[in-house]
Amino acid sequence: MNTAVTIRRLTPRDEEDWRQLWSGYLAFYETSLPPVIYATTFARLLGDDPMAPRAFVAEADDRLVGLVHYFFHPHCWRIEPVCYLQDLFADESVRGQGVGRALIETVYQAADEAGAPSVYWLTQEFNTNARQLYDRIGTVTPFIKYQRPH
Repeated sequence: MNTAVTIRRLTPRDEEDWRQLWSGYLAFYETSLPPVIYATTFARLLGDDPMAPRAFVAEADDRLVGLVHYFFHPHCWRIEPVCYLQDLFADESVRGQGVGRALIETVYQAADEAGAPSVYWLTQEFNTNARQLYDRIGTVTPFIKYQRPH
């Protein structure tokens, strides 16, 4: 890729490219979701509910090459909201070219503008390539995630 990457908010015209990227993200984590989840999530990302997820996308050569989903929520230990970066994905064609970093830094900026200086995210231990980036722009915490069994 020889053109510049632009980071911008998701728009309604992005749905097809967004679906393709999000499918790639879900496949990386060995999961898939029904069409109703795609439709609901896309609608939420474009909505105006301040507690709903939001999205930025990376665009190059007139196509989307990356995405990030994030949302703000209250926290019992803070007065200000915190920001959870839920999904981050860069197309294989642009990996290692700064797309992931640019998307995360854009979320950092959005969080600062919203008065939410704390931004956090989770990744799986095996995600070694992404963790090389995360180790440079974030701090590993000692928390271990648990969830309700199905």
